[in-house]
Amino acid sequence: MPDHTPEQIDRAVTTAAAAADAWARTTPQTRAALLRGLADALEAERETLVPLADAETSLGAARLNGELDRTAFQLRGFADQVLAGAPFMMTDDTAVPGPPPAGRPRLTRVRVPVGPVAMFAASNFPFAFSVLGGDTASALAAGCPVVVKAHPGHPELSRAVATLAQRVVAAQGLPAGVFGMVEGAAAAVGVQLVRHPLIAAVAFTGSYRGGSALQREANERPRPIPFYGELGAINPVVALPAAIAAGGAALAATLAGSITLGCGQFCTSPGVLIVHDDAASQAFVQQLAEALGAATPHRMLHAGIRAGFDAGVMRMQQHRGVRVLAAPEHGETAPRPRLFATDAASFIESEALHEEVFGPSCLVVTVKSPDETLAVLQAVQGSLTVTLWGAEADTADNRPLIRAAERIAGRVLFAGVPTGVAVTAAQQHGGPWPASTQPFTTSVGYAAMDRFLRPVALQDAPAWLIEAKGQA
Repeated sequence: MPDHTPEQIDRAVTTAAAAADAWARTTPQTRAALLRGLADALEAERETLVPLADAETSLGAARLNGELDRTAFQLRGFADQVLAGAPFMMTDDTAVPGPPPAGRPRLTRVRVPVGPVAMFAASNFPFAFSVLGGDTASALAAGCPVVVKAHPGHPELSRAVATLAQRVVAAQGLPAGVFGMVEGAAAAVGVQLVRHPLIAAVAFTGSYRGGSALQREANERPRPIPFYGELGAINPVVALPAAIAAGGAALAATLAGSITLGCGQFCTSPGVLIVHDDAASQAFVQQLAEALGAATPHRMLHAGIRAGFDAGVMRMQQHRGVRVLAAPEHGETAPRPRLFATDAASFIESEALHEEVFGPSCLVVTVKSPDETLAVLQAVQGSLTVTLWGAEADTADNRPLIRAAERIAGRVLFAGVPTGVAVTAAQQHGGPWPASTQPFTTSVGYAAMDRFLRPVALQDAPAWLIEAKGQA
């Protein structure tokens, strides 16, 4: 199918805008019914959708079935949040007689849906971060219509899921504009969507280059709008000697599995490993290299991602101060995992080594002291995650290490690996630039609704209005 025309994009947005007021005023029961209906429809069409997704992505039936389950789970989770009143929460400060500053009028802080949201689907999660993924679920739960920009990496699946969604919307008697979709591989399609004056916010999951370009478009509009972009990260893993001594071989196998999971095509894939300059830590690195050498990832999602991976690998290989620890033979259809090594000084001084290599690749950075570890983390600037293995004890070294991790990441792990992001109320998926454009918000978990709800203070509002807000 060719790119959608400017006329088709305009029609999709204007239809969404026409539905915005009605959808914003819906009851919790109506919103929850749509979210649950979408989850039910996804599961009912599993046998059609999963093979279609596998044909376009090569991610495998097991992975895709699990991802469909997650997508249905988060749709139902947002439905539960809506019924619990999360989008309708308000803060009511009663009036206090007398002059200010102690005296005040009655103030009631409520939240209102921002309006139509443009949602850019991701390539690497064809269900969970795509047409009916977390951004769509959270925007609908907040009371905002959604116009999805389908990813060209899985067009047939996107159309099938969009058709399913539109069928559910119609069956529930809702305005057609509650959910819409546009297509196109050309950058102009996304640019027009972001520039459209009726779009009120943008949610994006994808590359740094694409996301930063669209953010500029959102900021340069006559009326700038929020751009919630998740742009990826290098997700450092700090493996302290205590953790390696307690179970280095198992940790190496676990880390190798995380690096190669989904052929490394996860925004939370660990791209940097920080280890100390001692014999046990270097033996751990060798165990990791051997585990990676035995891994056999599947092919990447599309030729563009593979070309980017190959270019990133070449950049690493040619960088002065970087050694190759694990590299495959050339000419393979599916990329083999890569492992590189450098020292702390080389990593700190080179911004090129701070760039994400999207795929099964990791850079080992050897440090000689806790202070060098802190300096390496500081050089990263922003990441979705930082993992600290062996930092459980309350020590003079661990306290500043934890503070350093908190400064640069949205999620700090003390066990496990960063791949895998739980959908829950306490989740934070986003970090300082360049990991995301809005580090105070999350794109995973139920707080994701907050991105699409604008606070309004009602002063001395009539009783009927306060009652209506409370019953919404």
